[in-house]
Amino acid sequence: MTGKQAESAATDFDLIYATNAPRLVGQLYLMIGDLAEAQDCVQEAFAKAWLRWDSLTDGRGDPVGWVKTTAYRMAVSQWRHWKSGVKALRKHGAPPDAPEPSPDAVALRDALAKLPKSQRVALVLHHLNDMRVEDVARELRVAPGTVKARLSRGRAALAILLADWHTDVLATEESHA
Repeated sequence: MTGKQAESAATDFDLIYATNAPRLVGQLYLMIGDLAEAQDCVQEAFAKAWLRWDSLTDGRGDPVGWVKTTAYRMAVSQWRHWKSGVKALRKHGAPPDAPEPSPDAVALRDALAKLPKSQRVALVLHHLNDMRVEDVARELRVAPGTVKARLSRGRAALAILLADWHTDVLATEESHA
């Protein structure tokens, strides 16, 4: 995809998102009765759509219909999951509080956020989701060599972004001692 095509795709996506997301959230909210859940499902459906935007907008399908169906399916699935969770809560009681993310996890999240989306997605899928390069390539619809390049560039950028992380933590701990 050329730069001009990517810009056009992003503009089309932004326009479709802006004109349809509020209506889809409203529809889902009325169906499931939870505004935050409706917003989450619509956001996640649009995120999934972005990953396959080229195939959704190639003239053979309806991207809004795809997002609507995906969001609805996620809401129904999450509602069923929630319903099962309520039953489990009644039966077993509340689970223990989840711990806060570690400082390392927060630093990694912040560093990943500074990378280009293509590198961030490749790194997360490969290293955090344990996907093989070939599987990442298939998921992203790019050549395996492209995934390898994104991984290499992403790791190099993370090394720079995280180079001072443990040094900073140690310096802070020493100054408090």
